[in-house]
Amino acid sequence: MTIGANVYNLLSMNLSIGIVGLPNVGKSTLFNALTRSKVPAENYPFCTIDPSVGIIAVPDERLERLNEFSKSNKKIPAVVEFVDIAGLVQGASKGEGRGNKFLSHIAEVDAIAEVVRIFEDKSIIHVAGKVDPLFDIEIINLELELAGLQKPILYVINTSEASENRRDILEKIPGPYVEVDPIFGKGLDDLIKKAYETLDLITFFTTGEDETRGWTVKRGSTAPEAGRAIHNDFKDKFIRAEVIEWDKLLEAGSYGAAREKGWLRTEGKEYIVQDGDVIEFRI
Repeated sequence: MTIGANVYNLLSMNLSIGIVGLPNVGKSTLFNALTRSKVPAENYPFCTIDPSVGIIAVPDERLERLNEFSKSNKKIPAVVEFVDIAGLVQGASKGEGRGNKFLSHIAEVDAIAEVVRIFEDKSIIHVAGKVDPLFDIEIINLELELAGLQKPILYVINTSEASENRRDILEKIPGPYVEVDPIFGKGLDDLIKKAYETLDLITFFTTGEDETRGWTVKRGSTAPEAGRAIHNDFKDKFIRAEVIEWDKLLEAGSYGAAREKGWLRTEGKEYIVQDGDVIEFRI
């Protein structure tokens, strides 16, 4: 699956979610699992010094089905940008543990994937000397608050089925969360999708014989603003857009049949693009 052709679309919006947490909770292991790259993930604090960036394809069954519908030569998914940021420690807002540098990296992202460790493993050092995910969350959130950083947060629970008191802990997580096991690749698709939602992003599609593609735009974008994701001319020279919900197109069986049923709509400059729209722009 090709993602390179859609990377510029995301970068031009400058939207990313930073992987944040205390040292040795599995941030870089998670990043490696997401990107299948080889960022160092050793068993000691501050292994990650400079942030690494990964452009990750968003799993989407709608893309697959539209690709089959159009028998496209290629398919290109929507993407989300993850940034692996070094571990924070208590006192980071006062410069502890190179905190000023790491907090500056957090300030540059648009949302936070806050990784907390719930599993017990004596062979993996915990910077606080004990595994207490709620305590970890309290430390991290306090440091973010003291640094004046108030971003949307998605809690990423690095867990295993064998963790004791797992359900009691999860009930006390102070916000939306997703459970992952990066060693075995569990929960990664859920994390990617929830990160996308946390950034308030939606996907619209273009589909045809040449390609089926998911385009990343901010929720609430007008048709011309969404068109800019494809090319500036689609905003500056926008005339109208032909729009249909992805499932309605599949149900109709063809554009011609969708037009006959009145399901293919003509929308103007004020139209707010909806998640799952299939759009053809006219300029």
